[in-house]
Amino acid sequence: MNIVILDAATLGDDLDLSFFSHFGHLTVHQTTAKEEMRERTKEADVIILNKVKCNAETLASAEKLKLICVAATGYDNIDVAYCREKGIAVCNVVGYSTDSVAAVTVSTVLSLVTHLSEYDAYTKSGAYSSGPFANAVSPVYHELNGKTWGIYGYGNIGRRVGAVASAFGCRVLACKRTADESVCCVSLDELVESSDILTVHTPLTEDTRGSLNAERLSRMKKGSILVNAARGAVLDEAAVTELVLSGHLGGFGTDVYTSEPFSAEHPYSRLFDRKNVILTPHMAWGAKEARERCMREIFKNIEAYVGGEKRNRVDLA
Repeated sequence: MNIVILDAATLGDDLDLSFFSHFGHLTVHQTTAKEEMRERTKEADVIILNKVKCNAETLASAEKLKLICVAATGYDNIDVAYCREKGIAVCNVVGYSTDSVAAVTVSTVLSLVTHLSEYDAYTKSGAYSSGPFANAVSPVYHELNGKTWGIYGYGNIGRRVGAVASAFGCRVLACKRTADESVCCVSLDELVESSDILTVHTPLTEDTRGSLNAERLSRMKKGSILVNAARGAVLDEAAVTELVLSGHLGGFGTDVYTSEPFSAEHPYSRLFDRKNVILTPHMAWGAKEARERCMREIFKNIEAYVGGEKRNRVDLA
């Protein structure tokens, strides 16, 4: 069996991937461009990837391919319908990054709420040491207790974020596809209008793509905080940019973008000098423990497939 890892560099250089050779001959590519896909997949029985796109064009030569393993929960980079038609199994990994993404989400919210980076910069600039006061309380910040924390997408990550928000004394609202008695569920419109803090954790689907559009986002409370830890295309990125620049949003953080990496022309490039904006390079999923857990789960997915079992299959209609 030929196992090919297509974009190992996205998984970090601190992981030992050699254990996948248990299943046969292992080839590891650090990156794979679109034009390299046909050559690199034509002899593969199994491919492991993170962000590489798989569709009719890129898999045209993959006549031996039996299994695609995505090193992620989301699999919008895979044309699942095409794979189903060709009899190619597709597996994702669920739940491996819950703690990692939740930690980064909450860290982003806390930094925006407390203006921590601004206080850090003030102190390191020497202004604190040369000033006459033992403390500084500007810019003004507020406690979380009593605030409404809205969560769009209440799966494993959203639920973990909700537990932390509750521990801080927040009123937690959630918008999810199915009712959940463990949390107060509301419509997306009510979530947007009621939240002091809104964090986004919903998968990208045809229903959620662009669901936080300009009109809906404009109805967020003035001074509220928005953090996206889901997929960039859930938001209207140009609209978010304008809401930040106008002062309507009190803070904005995102780890995800419609195009990754985003170009110099991306709307968020206009926010680089904004102290109330945190932009991170799609790293929230990637705590070392999470990445190691992801690789172990992929190993189990391959093992299950070889053994005739169905595990984490997303191609089964």
